[in-house]
Amino acid sequence: VQLQASGGGLVQAGGSLRLSCLASGFTFYSYAMGWYRQAPGDERELAASITRGGTTNYSDSVKGRFTISRDDAKNTLYLQMNSLKPEDTAVYYCVAGRYSREYLSYEYPYWGRGTLVTVSS
Repeated sequence: VQLQASGGGLVQAGGSLRLSCLASGFTFYSYAMGWYRQAPGDERELAASITRGGTTNYSDSVKGRFTISRDDAKNTLYLQMNSLKPEDTAVYYCVAGRYSREYLSYEYPYWGRGTLVTVSS
């Protein structure tokens, strides 16, 4: 399994970025996907997720500003980030997983290496 994220960088507050994640080594269309993020000194947060059927979910901190999408034909996951704030500064990780009947939640065992997003004030 490989998850290669790209698109991070430095942007001013109020700006936009689009992250991409190219997946390989597994049946992309059959997995739920997501974007975790981790800011320095903070715990990891699931910022956005999308099921294999296209149902999306967002953390309260990004709802209304970020949009997650997937292109199964290209094995690619996206995260469109608008109205960026300095508190969005973090390393963003692309993840893949499935629903766990044991834990009654989605579990994401596959992680990419992350891409850094820095938002300046």
